[in-house]
Amino acid sequence: VQLVVSGGGSVQAGGSLRLSCVVFGFDLSRYSMGWVRQTPGKEREGVAAIRVDDFTKYADSVKGRFTISQDNAKNTLYLQMNSLKPEDTAMYYCAADPRPGSWYTWQYNYWGQGTQVTVTS
Repeated sequence: VQLVVSGGGSVQAGGSLRLSCVVFGFDLSRYSMGWVRQTPGKEREGVAAIRVDDFTKYADSVKGRFTISQDNAKNTLYLQMNSLKPEDTAMYYCAADPRPGSWYTWQYNYWGQGTQVTVTS
C-alpha cells in the first residue's frame, strides 16, 4: 500500500490549491479516505473525509471552501482548496483505511507523505 501526495505550495490568502493523492496497492473505491493536516505544536486535525458510498464530511473550519473527491479510474484522491486563509497553513496528509469506521473516527492505517501548504496574508 502506498499513497503519494502532491500539490502543496505557497499561495496568497484567497487563492486556491489542489492536492492529489495517488494510491497504489489497493482499490480506492473500497477504502475510507481522508485528508488530515498538522501544524507544529498542534494536534492533528481531520479536514475532509469520503467513504465508499461517496458521502463526505468536513471540518467546520473548511466547510464551503474545501472539496474532497476521488477518481476511482485513476486511483486518485483530491482536495480542492479555495478561499485559502493563513490559518490553513499546515502539512497535509492523505490517509486510507479499509474499515468504514475510519470515516467517523479519522483513524487511518495508511498514510501518505505530507505536503506543505503555506498561505500568506
